[in-house]
Amino acid sequence: MANSDRADTAIAFVYRGTFVHSTQQKALQILKDALLGVDTQGKIAFIEEGKELEKLSQTFGFKTSDITQLAQHEFFMPGLVDTHIHASQYSYAGTALDMPLLQWLNAYTFPVESRFKDLEFARKVYTQIVRRTLRNGTTTACYFATIHTEASLLLGQIANNFGQRALVGKVCMDRNDCVKHYKETLQDSQDETCRWVLYPLVKPVVTPRFAPSCTGALLEQLGEIAKNNNLHIQSHISETLEEVKLVKELFPESESYADVYYKHNLLTDKTVMAHGCHLSDEELALFRETGASLSHCPNSNFSLCSGVLNVRNVLKHKVKLGLGTDVAGGYSASMLDAVRRALDASKVLTIQDPKYKTLSFEEVFRIATLGGSQALSLDDQTGNFEVGKDFDALRINVAAEGGPIDLIQDEEPKVGDDRNIAEVFVAGRKVVPITE
Repeated sequence: MANSDRADTAIAFVYRGTFVHSTQQKALQILKDALLGVDTQGKIAFIEEGKELEKLSQTFGFKTSDITQLAQHEFFMPGLVDTHIHASQYSYAGTALDMPLLQWLNAYTFPVESRFKDLEFARKVYTQIVRRTLRNGTTTACYFATIHTEASLLLGQIANNFGQRALVGKVCMDRNDCVKHYKETLQDSQDETCRWVLYPLVKPVVTPRFAPSCTGALLEQLGEIAKNNNLHIQSHISETLEEVKLVKELFPESESYADVYYKHNLLTDKTVMAHGCHLSDEELALFRETGASLSHCPNSNFSLCSGVLNVRNVLKHKVKLGLGTDVAGGYSASMLDAVRRALDASKVLTIQDPKYKTLSFEEVFRIATLGGSQALSLDDQTGNFEVGKDFDALRINVAAEGGPIDLIQDEEPKVGDDRNIAEVFVAGRKVVPITE
Protein backbone atom coordinates (compact mmCIF):
# COMPACT_ATOMS: atom_id res chain seq x y z
CA MET A 1 0.00 0.00 0.00
CA ALA A 2 1.11 3.53 -0.57
CA ASN A 3 0.50 7.23 -0.25
CA SER A 4 1.97 10.37 -1.73
CA ASP A 5 3.62 11.22 1.64
CA ARG A 6 2.23 14.72 1.69
CA ALA A 7 -1.01 16.50 0.91
CA ASP A 8 -0.48 18.58 -2.25
CA THR A 9 -4.20 19.17 -2.58
CA ALA A 10 -7.10 18.90 -0.19
CA ILE A 11 -8.82 15.55 0.35
CA ALA A 12 -12.33 15.39 -1.13
CA PHE A 13 -13.43 12.08 0.44
CA VAL A 14 -12.12 8.95 2.17
CA TYR A 15 -13.50 5.42 2.07
CA ARG A 16 -12.74 2.56 4.44
CA GLY A 17 -13.40 -1.08 3.64
CA THR A 18 -12.43 -3.70 1.07
CA PHE A 19 -10.73 -2.76 -2.21
CA VAL A 20 -10.07 -5.23 -5.02
CA HIS A 21 -7.74 -4.52 -7.94
CA SER A 22 -4.97 -5.91 -10.14
CA THR A 23 -1.30 -5.09 -10.30
CA GLN A 24 1.38 -6.09 -12.77
CA GLN A 25 2.57 -8.71 -10.28
CA LYS A 26 -0.79 -9.97 -9.01
CA ALA A 27 -3.90 -10.71 -11.08
CA LEU A 28 -6.22 -10.06 -8.14
CA GLN A 29 -5.31 -8.29 -4.91
CA ILE A 30 -7.89 -8.03 -2.12
CA LEU A 31 -7.17 -5.26 0.40
CA LYS A 32 -9.33 -5.66 3.49
CA ASP A 33 -9.93 -2.83 5.97
CA ALA A 34 -8.10 -0.36 3.75
CA LEU A 35 -8.33 3.43 3.69
CA LEU A 36 -8.44 5.19 0.32
CA GLY A 37 -8.42 8.96 -0.04
CA VAL A 38 -9.27 10.96 -3.15
CA ASP A 39 -8.14 14.56 -3.56
CA THR A 40 -10.10 17.44 -5.02
CA GLN A 41 -8.54 16.75 -8.44
CA GLY A 42 -10.16 13.30 -8.44
CA LYS A 43 -6.84 11.50 -7.95
CA ILE A 44 -5.98 8.80 -5.43
CA ALA A 45 -3.95 10.47 -2.68
CA PHE A 46 -3.37 7.38 -0.53
CA ILE A 47 -4.36 3.77 -0.04
CA GLU A 48 -3.21 2.29 3.26
CA GLU A 49 -4.18 -0.20 5.93
CA GLY A 50 -6.87 0.92 8.33
CA LYS A 51 -4.44 0.90 11.25
CA GLU A 52 -2.66 3.88 9.63
CA LEU A 53 -5.71 6.11 10.18
CA GLU A 54 -4.19 8.49 12.72
CA LYS A 55 -1.03 9.07 10.68
CA LEU A 56 -3.02 9.57 7.47
CA SER A 57 -5.49 12.00 9.03
CA GLN A 58 -2.60 14.14 10.29
CA THR A 59 -0.69 14.03 7.00
CA PHE A 60 -3.68 14.75 4.78
CA GLY A 61 -5.76 16.86 7.13
CA PHE A 62 -9.06 15.00 7.23
CA LYS A 63 -11.25 14.07 10.21
CA THR A 64 -12.31 10.55 11.12
CA SER A 65 -15.89 11.78 10.82
CA ASP A 66 -15.20 12.43 7.10
CA ILE A 67 -14.66 8.70 6.42
CA THR A 68 -17.36 6.68 4.64
CA GLN A 69 -17.38 3.10 5.91
CA LEU A 70 -18.35 0.44 3.37
CA ALA A 71 -20.97 -2.06 4.51
CA GLN A 72 -20.13 -5.71 5.20
CA HIS A 73 -20.98 -6.91 1.70
CA GLU A 74 -19.61 -3.90 -0.19
CA PHE A 75 -16.28 -3.37 -1.89
CA PHE A 76 -14.64 -1.12 -4.48
CA MET A 77 -13.08 -2.35 -7.72
CA PRO A 78 -11.53 -0.37 -10.61
CA GLY A 79 -13.80 0.80 -13.39
CA LEU A 80 -14.17 -1.51 -16.38
CA VAL A 81 -12.42 -0.58 -19.63
CA ASP A 82 -14.24 -1.41 -22.88
CA THR A 83 -11.52 -1.37 -25.52
CA HIS A 84 -13.85 -1.89 -28.49
CA ILE A 85 -17.50 -0.85 -28.88
CA HIS A 86 -19.52 0.52 -31.81
CA ALA A 87 -21.74 3.18 -30.24
CA SER A 88 -23.66 3.60 -33.50
CA GLN A 89 -24.74 -0.06 -33.54
CA TYR A 90 -26.46 -0.01 -30.15
CA SER A 91 -29.91 0.50 -31.69
CA TYR A 92 -29.96 -3.09 -32.97
CA ALA A 93 -27.91 -4.82 -30.27
CA GLY A 94 -29.21 -8.33 -29.55
CA THR A 95 -30.69 -8.77 -33.04
CA ALA A 96 -29.37 -9.41 -36.57
CA LEU A 97 -26.86 -12.10 -35.61
CA ASP A 98 -27.76 -14.55 -38.37
CA MET A 99 -24.89 -13.84 -40.79
CA PRO A 100 -21.09 -13.98 -40.84
CA LEU A 101 -19.16 -10.72 -40.57
CA LEU A 102 -18.84 -9.44 -44.16
CA GLN A 103 -22.47 -10.22 -45.06
CA TRP A 104 -23.64 -8.85 -41.71
CA LEU A 105 -21.91 -5.52 -42.36
CA ASN A 106 -23.65 -5.07 -45.70
CA ALA A 107 -27.11 -6.25 -44.60
CA TYR A 108 -27.39 -4.53 -41.23
CA THR A 109 -24.48 -2.35 -40.14
CA PHE A 110 -23.87 0.01 -43.06
CA PRO A 111 -27.60 0.81 -43.59
CA VAL A 112 -28.04 1.66 -39.89
CA GLU A 113 -24.81 3.66 -39.63
CA SER A 114 -25.80 5.73 -42.66
CA ARG A 115 -28.73 7.11 -40.59
CA PHE A 116 -26.33 9.00 -38.29
CA LYS A 117 -26.27 12.00 -40.59
CA ASP A 118 -29.52 12.72 -38.70
CA LEU A 119 -28.22 14.36 -35.52
CA GLU A 120 -31.43 13.81 -33.57
CA PHE A 121 -31.23 10.07 -34.23
CA ALA A 122 -27.54 10.16 -33.32
CA ARG A 123 -28.24 12.03 -30.07
CA LYS A 124 -30.88 9.51 -29.03
CA VAL A 125 -28.71 6.43 -29.67
CA TYR A 126 -25.49 7.91 -28.28
CA THR A 127 -27.19 9.14 -25.10
CA GLN A 128 -28.63 5.68 -24.51
CA ILE A 129 -25.35 3.82 -25.06
CA VAL A 130 -23.34 6.13 -22.78
CA ARG A 131 -25.95 5.85 -20.03
CA ARG A 132 -26.15 2.06 -20.42
CA THR A 133 -22.41 1.45 -20.39
CA LEU A 134 -21.91 3.71 -17.37
CA ARG A 135 -24.63 1.84 -15.46
CA ASN A 136 -22.85 -1.38 -16.48
CA GLY A 137 -19.64 -0.09 -14.88
CA THR A 138 -17.73 0.99 -18.01
CA THR A 139 -15.73 3.99 -16.86
CA THR A 140 -13.59 4.05 -20.03
CA ALA A 141 -14.86 3.24 -23.54
CA CYS A 142 -13.11 3.17 -26.89
CA TYR A 143 -15.91 4.04 -29.31
CA PHE A 144 -16.35 3.63 -33.05
CA ALA A 145 -18.85 6.21 -34.30
CA THR A 146 -19.71 6.53 -38.04
CA ILE A 147 -18.36 8.42 -41.06
CA HIS A 148 -20.36 11.50 -39.98
CA THR A 149 -18.15 14.06 -38.24
CA GLU A 150 -20.89 16.10 -36.56
CA ALA A 151 -22.46 13.00 -35.03
CA SER A 152 -19.03 11.75 -33.92
CA LEU A 153 -18.30 15.06 -32.19
CA LEU A 154 -21.71 14.80 -30.55
CA LEU A 155 -20.80 11.38 -29.13
CA GLY A 156 -17.68 12.89 -27.55
CA GLN A 157 -19.70 15.72 -26.03
CA ILE A 158 -22.31 13.32 -24.62
CA ALA A 159 -19.68 11.01 -23.08
CA ASN A 160 -17.89 13.98 -21.50
CA ASN A 161 -21.14 15.47 -20.17
CA PHE A 162 -22.12 12.20 -18.49
CA GLY A 163 -18.60 11.88 -17.08
CA GLN A 164 -17.36 8.86 -19.01
CA ARG A 165 -13.71 8.62 -20.05
CA ALA A 166 -13.67 7.86 -23.77
CA LEU A 167 -11.77 7.62 -27.00
CA VAL A 168 -14.08 8.54 -29.89
CA GLY A 169 -13.31 7.74 -33.50
CA LYS A 170 -14.96 9.07 -36.63
CA VAL A 171 -14.95 6.05 -38.94
CA CYS A 172 -12.86 6.39 -42.11
CA MET A 173 -13.69 4.36 -45.23
CA ASP A 174 -13.31 5.24 -48.89
CA ARG A 175 -14.12 1.80 -50.28
CA ASN A 176 -17.55 0.16 -50.08
CA ASP A 177 -18.78 -1.64 -53.19
CA CYS A 178 -21.85 -3.18 -51.56
CA VAL A 179 -23.49 -0.15 -49.91
CA LYS A 180 -22.17 2.55 -52.21
CA HIS A 181 -23.72 5.54 -50.44
CA TYR A 182 -21.95 4.68 -47.18
CA LYS A 183 -18.39 5.77 -47.86
CA GLU A 184 -16.29 8.91 -48.23
CA THR A 185 -13.84 10.26 -50.75
CA LEU A 186 -10.18 10.05 -49.83
CA GLN A 187 -9.99 13.84 -49.39
CA ASP A 188 -13.14 14.09 -47.26
CA SER A 189 -12.00 11.27 -44.99
CA GLN A 190 -8.62 12.93 -44.53
CA ASP A 191 -10.05 16.41 -43.89
CA GLU A 192 -12.82 15.28 -41.55
CA THR A 193 -10.44 13.15 -39.46
CA CYS A 194 -8.56 16.34 -38.63
CA ARG A 195 -11.70 17.87 -37.11
CA TRP A 196 -11.89 17.02 -33.43
CA VAL A 197 -12.76 18.74 -30.19
CA LEU A 198 -10.79 18.07 -27.00
CA TYR A 199 -12.76 17.47 -23.81
CA PRO A 200 -11.33 16.83 -20.34
CA LEU A 201 -12.28 13.14 -20.46
CA VAL A 202 -12.55 12.48 -24.21
CA LYS A 203 -9.81 12.06 -26.79
CA PRO A 204 -9.94 11.52 -30.56
CA VAL A 205 -8.79 8.23 -32.07
CA VAL A 206 -7.87 7.74 -35.74
CA THR A 207 -10.26 5.07 -37.01
CA PRO A 208 -9.82 3.31 -40.35
CA ARG A 209 -12.78 0.91 -40.24
CA PHE A 210 -10.66 -2.01 -41.40
CA ALA A 211 -8.30 -2.62 -44.29
CA PRO A 212 -10.97 -3.94 -46.72
CA SER A 213 -12.92 -0.65 -46.53
CA CYS A 214 -9.87 1.58 -47.04
CA THR A 215 -7.57 2.17 -49.99
CA GLY A 216 -3.83 2.12 -49.39
CA ALA A 217 -3.78 5.87 -50.02
CA LEU A 218 -6.27 6.51 -47.21
CA LEU A 219 -4.42 4.21 -44.80
CA GLU A 220 -1.22 6.11 -45.55
CA GLN A 221 -2.86 9.48 -44.88
CA LEU A 222 -4.38 8.26 -41.60
CA GLY A 223 -1.02 6.93 -40.46
CA GLU A 224 0.50 10.36 -41.11
CA ILE A 225 -2.29 12.17 -39.23
CA ALA A 226 -1.86 9.88 -36.21
CA LYS A 227 1.92 10.27 -36.25
CA ASN A 228 1.94 14.05 -36.66
CA ASN A 229 -0.59 14.57 -33.88
CA ASN A 230 0.45 11.72 -31.54
CA LEU A 231 -3.06 10.26 -31.68
CA HIS A 232 -4.52 6.91 -30.71
CA ILE A 233 -5.44 4.50 -33.51
CA GLN A 234 -8.14 1.81 -33.61
CA SER A 235 -9.31 -0.68 -36.21
CA HIS A 236 -10.10 -4.37 -36.76
CA ILE A 237 -7.80 -7.23 -37.69
CA SER A 238 -8.13 -10.95 -38.53
CA GLU A 239 -11.66 -11.31 -37.23
CA THR A 240 -12.67 -13.99 -39.76
CA LEU A 241 -10.85 -16.21 -42.23
CA GLU A 242 -12.95 -14.81 -45.09
CA GLU A 243 -11.82 -11.30 -44.15
CA VAL A 244 -8.15 -12.38 -43.99
CA LYS A 245 -8.46 -13.86 -47.49
CA LEU A 246 -10.06 -10.65 -48.80
CA VAL A 247 -7.23 -8.53 -47.37
CA LYS A 248 -4.70 -10.75 -49.12
CA GLU A 249 -6.50 -10.14 -52.43
CA LEU A 250 -6.77 -6.36 -51.89
CA PHE A 251 -3.20 -5.88 -50.64
CA PRO A 252 -1.12 -8.53 -52.46
CA GLU A 253 2.10 -6.62 -51.82
CA SER A 254 1.77 -7.11 -48.03
CA GLU A 255 3.10 -10.17 -46.25
CA SER A 256 0.16 -10.39 -43.84
CA TYR A 257 -2.90 -8.56 -42.54
CA ALA A 258 -0.78 -6.98 -39.77
CA ASP A 259 1.80 -5.96 -42.37
CA VAL A 260 -0.87 -3.89 -44.18
CA TYR A 261 -1.27 -1.68 -41.10
CA TYR A 262 2.45 -1.75 -40.32
CA LYS A 263 3.40 -0.52 -43.82
CA HIS A 264 1.05 2.46 -43.36
CA ASN A 265 2.35 3.43 -39.88
CA LEU A 266 -0.84 2.29 -38.18
CA LEU A 267 0.76 -0.15 -35.74
CA THR A 268 2.08 1.97 -32.87
CA ASP A 269 2.16 1.86 -29.08
CA LYS A 270 -1.12 3.80 -29.15
CA THR A 271 -2.89 1.34 -31.49
CA VAL A 272 -5.65 -1.05 -30.41
CA MET A 273 -6.87 -3.64 -32.92
CA ALA A 274 -10.06 -5.58 -32.31
CA HIS A 275 -10.25 -9.37 -32.51
CA GLY A 276 -7.05 -10.90 -33.93
CA CYS A 277 -8.58 -14.40 -33.83
CA HIS A 278 -6.51 -15.61 -36.77
CA LEU A 279 -3.20 -13.76 -36.30
CA SER A 280 -0.03 -15.76 -36.87
CA ASP A 281 2.83 -15.89 -34.37
CA GLU A 282 4.81 -13.65 -36.73
CA GLU A 283 2.04 -11.06 -36.65
CA LEU A 284 1.85 -11.23 -32.85
CA ALA A 285 5.61 -10.65 -32.76
CA LEU A 286 5.03 -7.53 -34.87
CA PHE A 287 2.43 -6.34 -32.37
CA ARG A 288 4.92 -6.86 -29.55
CA GLU A 289 7.68 -5.05 -31.47
CA THR A 290 5.53 -2.00 -32.24
CA GLY A 291 3.73 -1.90 -28.87
CA ALA A 292 0.32 -2.29 -30.51
CA SER A 293 -2.44 -3.96 -28.51
CA LEU A 294 -5.41 -6.28 -29.09
CA SER A 295 -9.02 -6.08 -27.92
CA HIS A 296 -10.50 -9.50 -27.20
CA CYS A 297 -14.24 -9.48 -28.11
CA PRO A 298 -15.49 -13.00 -27.32
CA ASN A 299 -19.25 -12.31 -27.39
CA SER A 300 -19.00 -10.98 -30.94
CA ASN A 301 -16.62 -13.76 -32.01
CA PHE A 302 -19.19 -16.35 -30.90
CA SER A 303 -22.25 -14.45 -32.16
CA LEU A 304 -20.90 -13.98 -35.70
CA CYS A 305 -19.08 -17.36 -35.71
CA SER A 306 -15.82 -15.54 -36.38
CA GLY A 307 -13.29 -17.55 -34.38
CA VAL A 308 -11.82 -17.97 -30.90
CA LEU A 309 -8.84 -15.91 -29.79
CA ASN A 310 -6.07 -17.89 -28.10
CA VAL A 311 -5.48 -15.48 -25.22
CA ARG A 312 -2.70 -17.61 -23.75
CA ASN A 313 -0.75 -17.27 -27.00
CA VAL A 314 -1.29 -13.49 -27.05
CA LEU A 315 -0.01 -13.20 -23.47
CA LYS A 316 2.91 -15.52 -24.27
CA HIS A 317 3.95 -13.05 -26.98
CA LYS A 318 3.70 -10.24 -24.39
CA VAL A 319 1.15 -8.32 -26.46
CA LYS A 320 -0.99 -5.82 -24.53
CA LEU A 321 -4.55 -7.14 -24.26
CA GLY A 322 -7.89 -5.65 -23.23
CA LEU A 323 -11.52 -6.79 -23.43
CA GLY A 324 -14.26 -5.39 -25.64
CA THR A 325 -18.03 -5.79 -25.91
CA ASP A 326 -18.01 -5.06 -29.66
CA VAL A 327 -21.63 -3.99 -29.70
CA ALA A 328 -23.53 -4.92 -31.85
CA GLY A 329 -21.59 -7.92 -33.11
CA GLY A 330 -21.61 -8.63 -29.39
CA TYR A 331 -25.18 -8.58 -28.13
CA SER A 332 -24.39 -7.16 -24.67
CA ALA A 333 -23.05 -3.73 -23.72
CA SER A 334 -21.88 -5.14 -20.37
CA MET A 335 -18.19 -5.65 -19.71
CA LEU A 336 -19.15 -8.16 -17.02
CA ASP A 337 -20.69 -10.19 -19.83
CA ALA A 338 -17.42 -9.83 -21.75
CA VAL A 339 -15.60 -11.28 -18.73
CA ARG A 340 -17.90 -14.31 -18.69
CA ARG A 341 -17.63 -14.81 -22.45
CA ALA A 342 -13.81 -14.59 -22.25
CA LEU A 343 -13.86 -17.43 -19.73
CA ASP A 344 -16.21 -19.40 -22.03
CA ALA A 345 -13.89 -18.86 -25.00
CA SER A 346 -10.96 -20.14 -22.98
CA LYS A 347 -12.94 -23.24 -22.00
CA VAL A 348 -13.80 -23.90 -25.64
CA LEU A 349 -10.08 -24.06 -26.40
CA THR A 350 -9.63 -26.44 -23.47
CA ILE A 351 -12.41 -28.67 -24.85
CA GLN A 352 -10.58 -28.74 -28.18
CA ASP A 353 -7.24 -29.38 -26.48
CA PRO A 354 -7.36 -30.71 -22.88
CA LYS A 355 -3.73 -29.56 -22.41
CA TYR A 356 -4.76 -25.94 -22.94
CA LYS A 357 -4.65 -24.04 -19.64
CA THR A 358 -8.01 -22.36 -19.14
CA LEU A 359 -7.92 -18.71 -18.08
CA SER A 360 -8.79 -18.01 -14.46
CA PHE A 361 -11.37 -15.43 -13.39
CA GLU A 362 -8.55 -13.46 -11.76
CA GLU A 363 -6.64 -13.24 -15.05
CA VAL A 364 -9.70 -12.05 -16.97
CA PHE A 365 -10.50 -9.51 -14.23
CA ARG A 366 -7.06 -8.01 -14.79
CA ILE A 367 -7.57 -7.94 -18.59
CA ALA A 368 -10.92 -6.13 -18.11
CA THR A 369 -9.43 -3.43 -15.87
CA LEU A 370 -5.66 -2.85 -15.79
CA GLY A 371 -5.15 -4.71 -19.09
CA GLY A 372 -7.68 -2.50 -20.85
CA SER A 373 -6.03 0.66 -19.57
CA GLN A 374 -2.67 -0.62 -20.84
CA ALA A 375 -4.17 -1.58 -24.20
CA LEU A 376 -5.44 2.00 -24.61
CA SER A 377 -2.18 3.52 -23.28
CA LEU A 378 -4.14 5.12 -20.45
CA ASP A 379 -2.59 3.11 -17.61
CA ASP A 380 -0.86 6.22 -16.28
CA GLN A 381 -4.35 7.57 -15.50
CA THR A 382 -6.56 4.59 -14.71
CA GLY A 383 -6.79 0.79 -14.40
CA ASN A 384 -6.17 0.18 -10.69
CA PHE A 385 -5.90 1.90 -7.32
CA GLU A 386 -2.32 3.15 -7.53
CA VAL A 387 -1.61 6.48 -5.87
CA GLY A 388 -1.63 9.32 -8.40
CA LYS A 389 -4.11 7.70 -10.77
CA ASP A 390 -7.65 8.98 -11.25
CA PHE A 391 -10.26 7.39 -9.00
CA ASP A 392 -12.21 5.40 -11.61
CA ALA A 393 -14.12 2.92 -9.51
CA LEU A 394 -17.22 0.81 -8.97
CA ARG A 395 -18.85 0.49 -5.58
CA ILE A 396 -20.18 -3.05 -5.52
CA ASN A 397 -22.94 -4.27 -3.21
CA VAL A 398 -22.94 -8.06 -3.30
CA ALA A 399 -26.14 -8.14 -1.21
CA ALA A 400 -28.04 -5.64 -3.37
CA GLU A 401 -31.80 -6.00 -3.02
CA GLY A 402 -33.20 -7.78 -6.06
CA GLY A 403 -29.70 -8.69 -7.19
CA PRO A 404 -28.63 -11.97 -8.81
CA ILE A 405 -26.56 -13.29 -5.87
CA ASP A 406 -27.91 -15.20 -2.86
CA LEU A 407 -25.39 -15.09 -0.04
CA ILE A 408 -25.02 -18.48 1.63
CA GLN A 409 -22.00 -17.89 3.82
CA ASP A 410 -19.09 -15.49 4.31
CA GLU A 411 -17.43 -15.34 0.91
CA GLU A 412 -14.75 -13.43 -0.97
CA PRO A 413 -15.91 -10.39 -2.98
CA LYS A 414 -17.76 -11.21 -6.19
CA VAL A 415 -19.84 -9.39 -8.81
CA GLY A 416 -23.08 -10.56 -10.39
CA ASP A 417 -24.25 -7.93 -12.88
CA ASP A 418 -25.23 -4.27 -13.10
CA ARG A 419 -27.72 -4.73 -10.23
CA ASN A 420 -24.73 -5.10 -7.91
CA ILE A 421 -23.13 -1.82 -9.07
CA ALA A 422 -24.30 0.74 -6.52
CA GLU A 423 -22.14 3.69 -7.59
CA VAL A 424 -19.70 4.53 -10.38
CA PHE A 425 -16.91 7.10 -10.14
CA VAL A 426 -14.80 8.58 -12.94
CA ALA A 427 -11.90 10.85 -12.00
CA GLY A 428 -13.37 11.18 -8.53
CA ARG A 429 -16.81 12.29 -9.74
CA LYS A 430 -19.82 10.13 -8.96
CA VAL A 431 -21.49 9.49 -12.33
CA VAL A 432 -23.86 6.66 -11.31
CA PRO A 433 -26.58 6.96 -10.09
CA ILE A 434 -27.09 9.21 -13.11
CA THR A 435 -28.55 12.62 -12.36
CA GLU A 436 -30.34 14.38 -15.20
